[in-house]
Amino acid sequence: MKNDNMAKEDAKFIRENVKAHNKWFEECIPMIASENLMSPLAKEMLISDFADRYAEGLPGKRYYQGNIYVDKVELKAIELAKKVFDCEFADLRPISGTVANMAVLMAFAKPGDIITTCALDQGAHISTCEFGAFGQRGVNSVNYPWNESNMNLDIDGTIKVLKAAKPKVAQFGLSVFLFPPPLKELQDTFNEIGCLVWEDCAHVLGLIAGKQFQDPLREGVNIVSASTHKTFPGPNHGILLGQNLTEEQEKKLQHAAFPGVTSSHHLHAMAALGITLAEMDVFGKEYAAQACKNSRALGEALYELGVPVLCPDLGFTRSHAIAVDVSQFGGGKQCAQLLEDANIICNKNMLPRDTSSVNPSGLRLGSQEMTRLGMKESEMKEVAELIARVVKKKEDPAKVKEDVKELKKNFATIQYCFNAGEPAYEYHDLVDF
Repeated sequence: MKNDNMAKEDAKFIRENVKAHNKWFEECIPMIASENLMSPLAKEMLISDFADRYAEGLPGKRYYQGNIYVDKVELKAIELAKKVFDCEFADLRPISGTVANMAVLMAFAKPGDIITTCALDQGAHISTCEFGAFGQRGVNSVNYPWNESNMNLDIDGTIKVLKAAKPKVAQFGLSVFLFPPPLKELQDTFNEIGCLVWEDCAHVLGLIAGKQFQDPLREGVNIVSASTHKTFPGPNHGILLGQNLTEEQEKKLQHAAFPGVTSSHHLHAMAALGITLAEMDVFGKEYAAQACKNSRALGEALYELGVPVLCPDLGFTRSHAIAVDVSQFGGGKQCAQLLEDANIICNKNMLPRDTSSVNPSGLRLGSQEMTRLGMKESEMKEVAELIARVVKKKEDPAKVKEDVKELKKNFATIQYCFNAGEPAYEYHDLVDF
């Protein structure tokens, strides 16, 4: 067995690497579209005693004692979710976006049922694939036709698919979510076939909260599932929202959330989500609007520098993200690694017609985290120049890294929250080895 000193060294190793990560990201430009920064007040919830407790069931109907204050927090968070998203139903118990998706599947789809959805090379999330949550549930996925020129559904083709497949559930939502899906144009078809309409809004949840993308629950969607740490700057957690559901459907969804796909629902994260909902109620519109402005500015600047960005005729994007075709510069895998070497953090990503997720032709870039740190359109132009130097001009990443660090010095504090201006990467030394 290891002695105490060896075990302490192991713990010290982990702690020092976490601290090193914090320091590294303090000097990086983080552009992964599925990440964000919580406010210090929300982070405080993660180290509270809520982190050590259990609460199975609904507030007031728990299977454990000791939830007097947990119930108060959860009820307030549910109230805030209904207010922010203007919805009739909210469940904050899924512990991730994929778990939220699994809850919807468990509630409304049996093995063998048909669900229509987007394909992976169209930007869909992996949970909709055969090797993801959809496959685990055993549903039959039918993909919508895609219009590559506008990175959105082919409306006429989608109507034909829906009428032919007659799905039990029509599902929407993407990981490369550039433009709102044409839900209004499909509403008559949904009504005709009588399907449940579900959208995975993980990537654009914060933009929806800020009234800057679309309002799916007013455009025919019955259920929204999402993670809560992308454009919505909360904890790694999940959420379910509903509109125009019957009482029976709401109960099915609640039962699927617990005991279906969760036991205890990570109470510290639920509390952090509640804080973030309160902050988005105040700051969400301003934040989401700036994130969208920044992504368009980034796309325009890259395009002008000769780096191909999808959908230039449509303004590149209406969300926080842009899709960049770097096939002529070595492909997504190579370019993402070179950018990481320069302290610009993004991810390789499949574009339409790609067949490999390991060696795709694209990059996905998100503006939401740098927006959270106070960057605006002028800084996006600087970021685009740094990216072009690495990707197109093939400058030494080590040289570009120094300029990245210099730019980032001025953007290390949180904005758009109750305690704006506090350090984003502060590490609290709680242990002395």
